[in-house]
Amino acid sequence: MKNNQWSSRLGFVLATAGAAIGLGNLWKFPYIMGRNGGFSFLIVYLLFIVILGLPVMMLEMSLGRYSGKNPVESYKKINKKAGIVGFLGVFAAFVILSYYSVIGGWILKYLFSYVTTANAPADFAAFSASNETVFWHFLFMASAVIICLMGVKGIEKASKFMMPALFILMIIIIVRTVTLPNAVEGLKFMFVPSDNSSFTFTSISEALGQVFYSLSLCMGITITYGSYLKKDENIPKSCAQVAVMDTAIAVLAGIAIFPAVFSFGLDVQQGPGLIFGTLPKIFSEIGGGFIFAIAFFILVFFAAVTSAIALLEVPVSYVTQKWNIGRKKAVLGVGFAIFLLGVPSCLATGALSGFTVAGYNFFDLMSVFTDNILLPLSGLLMCWFVGWRWEPKILANEMALGAKKFKLAKVWVFTIKYITPILILVVTISGFVNIYNTVTA
Repeated sequence: MKNNQWSSRLGFVLATAGAAIGLGNLWKFPYIMGRNGGFSFLIVYLLFIVILGLPVMMLEMSLGRYSGKNPVESYKKINKKAGIVGFLGVFAAFVILSYYSVIGGWILKYLFSYVTTANAPADFAAFSASNETVFWHFLFMASAVIICLMGVKGIEKASKFMMPALFILMIIIIVRTVTLPNAVEGLKFMFVPSDNSSFTFTSISEALGQVFYSLSLCMGITITYGSYLKKDENIPKSCAQVAVMDTAIAVLAGIAIFPAVFSFGLDVQQGPGLIFGTLPKIFSEIGGGFIFAIAFFILVFFAAVTSAIALLEVPVSYVTQKWNIGRKKAVLGVGFAIFLLGVPSCLATGALSGFTVAGYNFFDLMSVFTDNILLPLSGLLMCWFVGWRWEPKILANEMALGAKKFKLAKVWVFTIKYITPILILVVTISGFVNIYNTVTA
């Protein structure tokens, strides 16, 4: 077996699912769903998974296997000018991990606090604004670096353990939360239609953006993992399995959180503080709550670190192939650079709170830069080069190698050429409107 090739289909699927399943599912999806109408948002999100998420994932995975290279070289194989698309993906992964790791550090702090004191940190706002976050950011990045140092085998082994453990822990927590008083109201919020004014056009745009974030699209991850794939792998089937696993975890996260939120009469629309501000209050009120808290934050850590190693693998793959650098040096060098870029995000609400650009602190600026500029731009250029400057049927044929026949090839080509770019434009325009509103507020 080659060092840069998956040893088994199960390892590949779990690793790819681990790359997609992360904070986007367990942290971001519940609070976005909470502020955008519950059931209505869920239906639109599921629709976009099918018509946007799956086609783009299949494109990236088949392109990676077709080229056998990192994202930049993969796109250069299409068109010499298309290398910029791959570079945007590599750069996006680099920047995203810098602030993603900060949140990962928060998770480690909460886990450590529950293990040592059976309680959450006293004040999340005070902790997140302290210099202490740099230490936890470093620990989280170190955990991702250690796994990546072991190469594809290390990623595979970690995913084979962490993904099943994640599902088991999620079920344990759900069993507890759905038995809380008034928990049924949380389930109704998710699964029963209602006349909810919180669902707007912006909600549709957020559902689109969440699909990109949740499935880790246009970040170079799926291309990189696809480049390690054997030719007999059924790409459409694998992508469908990953999408189902990813969506299932997002929905299960909602089932774990919303019954508890409604049971304790908390604000379902409170936003990003849902996990770090609200859940600790809930855990403190239920019998044996600290045990469930430990299980929950282990669960979130597993999800976060499997995505982190995927984000790290993207620039590492590029650096090793571009400059023929040994993997150990590449992992350590890239990991340290990402850590340094993440330090200002750690201090964004503390020591660097006075530094803002267009009303955004450094942490929010990095998020806006990737979500509203890098990822949509990469997606639009992807559709242009693959759909219009190349022959997308080549990738359709690549998908058919392991599937024997790709029956939806014509539908997929039409989607990549027309539907996907239109949907990405909606996300882009909405994102810039939100930026404008923030600047002019």
